Amino acid sequence: MDYITPVVDDPYHFGMIAAANALSDIYAMGGKPVMALNLIGFPNQSLPLSIMEAIMKGGADKAAEAGVTIVGGHSITDNSPKYGLVATGFLNVRSMITKRGARPGDSLILTKPLGVGVITTGIDHKMVGDDTVNRVVKIMTTLNKRASEIMLAVGVNACTDVTGFGLLGHLREILAASNVGVRITASTVPVIPESEELIQAGAVAGGTHNNYRFLRDMVKWDPSLSKEMRLILCDPQTSGGLLIAVSPENKDRLIMELQEDKEILEAAEIGAIIENPGEISVLA
Repeated sequence: MDYITPVVDDPYHFGMIAAANALSDIYAMGGKPVMALNLIGFPNQSLPLSIMEAIMKGGADKAAEAGVTIVGGHSITDNSPKYGLVATGFLNVRSMITKRGARPGDSLILTKPLGVGVITTGIDHKMVGDDTVNRVVKIMTTLNKRASEIMLAVGVNACTDVTGFGLLGHLREILAASNVGVRITASTVPVIPESEELIQAGAVAGGTHNNYRFLRDMVKWDPSLSKEMRLILCDPQTSGGLLIAVSPENKDRLIMELQEDKEILEAAEIGAIIENPGEISVLA
């Protein structure tokens, strides 16, 4: 179950984003979502119901794209809009992908660029133009469906989706579950181009600061790494990509198949799993 507050101004796009975000956990495990319930909170005394209709239409269209049937749901009167799904799916327990299987020598692959939280904060502060809005909407409304299907077919060791805890926060969960460490090369991490400039202008979400404060003493930062890039690595994502640990034997095939698929936004190798349990090293 996952629901969010609006991250864009357009209610239809918000519905699509919220639905894609809610389905992502199932895709991260190599599962197939099949059924969902709507969850919506709406200020029906201050906003027209046409906005609620548009939100739910966006969610229904994105669910249909995923092959998911929305079979019901629940609504309440709320002070501000909130929308998401309770999603049910199926997976084969013998091929289920968890956070526990990362091994030293594995490569880390990321399937969407970072900076979504920065851009949506910029949207909220009226600092972002239409082209950037359209680009970030494309990122957030892209399902992790094809990336999930490809990693399941190729065979990978661990996976998580990157959402509210940011890249490093969700990566830490893999490290703790697998009892390994990691070395990230920041220059290889895909980032939405406007992100650093927006951070310099003050577009930093409260969640970014919270994530950074929680992680900063756990991370070995390269001294030459900019403050902006450190924050981007902690930036909370909405409907972010998959972060995949894959063996050296399967890495090239995974990257090739992800890059050849037109529905995949990125297929970037950003680091490697190392033996030292819990260690997070970020190189420039």
